[in-house]
Amino acid sequence: MKGIRQLAKHLDISIGTVSRALNGKPDVNEETRKRVLAAAEELGYVANQSGRSLRQGTTNAIGLMIESSKETVENSDDFFLGVTGGLQSVLARHKLDLVMLPCPNDEDPYEYLKRMVARRVVDAMIISATQRIDKRIDLLVKAKIPFVSLGRSSSGGNYPWIDLDFEGVATSAVDRLVAKGHRKIAIAAPSNDINLGYIFVDSYRRALERHGIKYDPNLVIRVKSSEQGGYQAGHELLLLDSKPTAIILIYELMAFGLYRRLVEAGVIPGRNLAIIGFREEPRGRFLQPSLTCFRMSLRDLGVELAETLLATMPAYAESYPEGARNTIWPLELVPGESDAFSLTS
Repeated sequence: MKGIRQLAKHLDISIGTVSRALNGKPDVNEETRKRVLAAAEELGYVANQSGRSLRQGTTNAIGLMIESSKETVENSDDFFLGVTGGLQSVLARHKLDLVMLPCPNDEDPYEYLKRMVARRVVDAMIISATQRIDKRIDLLVKAKIPFVSLGRSSSGGNYPWIDLDFEGVATSAVDRLVAKGHRKIAIAAPSNDINLGYIFVDSYRRALERHGIKYDPNLVIRVKSSEQGGYQAGHELLLLDSKPTAIILIYELMAFGLYRRLVEAGVIPGRNLAIIGFREEPRGRFLQPSLTCFRMSLRDLGVELAETLLATMPAYAESYPEGARNTIWPLELVPGESDAFSLTS
């Protein structure tokens, strides 16, 4: 059974009566309603949502645009898996669907988004991996499409965003390492133009200066945000003439590659080099020594993203009276053994 026309023919009643019964309209008697619903279930009738959406001018779908690359697949990053759980828990309240929009890494994200907007595949957007100057934000603002970004940007003027507390991570990590006597502290930062990299490095610089430590650009190791990037960071760190005694990572999976490269070189993590990772990652519990890193609730982040987005949409804004807002999402430091050794007497 494919459509309402066949269902009406099977029941020998009008299409209009079947439609009103399926949609719970009050002008259909209860006996007819039960008969229609029973037949629909028996015959496997599924409503044509595309036709209904076309009539209403909506898709009842929310798009989540993410980067898609060989690295993201191979690294099995669980970040968006956790976030989507929270997103869907909110969207389900309003019978909205979440559509993943993976942009290939060899395509311009702006051009990809332009195509999605032109096709009207979703009613609203959540974008991620924001650039320092991000034309996607300007596009969505101009097109008056409701959206929220996971990450800040210098583009777009006033718009709703949620960003992780990269300033807090950099500041807490530097403070912790300085308290243990470290003065030569490196960081592994993204090699691309993603805005979080700028925020992280700027915060790291300010934290060093607050402790009277001169910022050294040679200690900013720019690599890909991946396990391979962590391996490369370790390799470049070992080539430095004046080697740091500590390193801070900006991406959770970097720790796996970094540990491997250090062990290959006979450098013992947590004993010869203090390491502070980024986000607590399930596989991280197998690292030895245990990694000092930061903890956050991905599900709660997803809930916040969804509620912030729906607050910008007239059909749902009444359910979220706090309105759309900008939020710095906190992370909690989880002490491990990877930075246990101290240089203080």
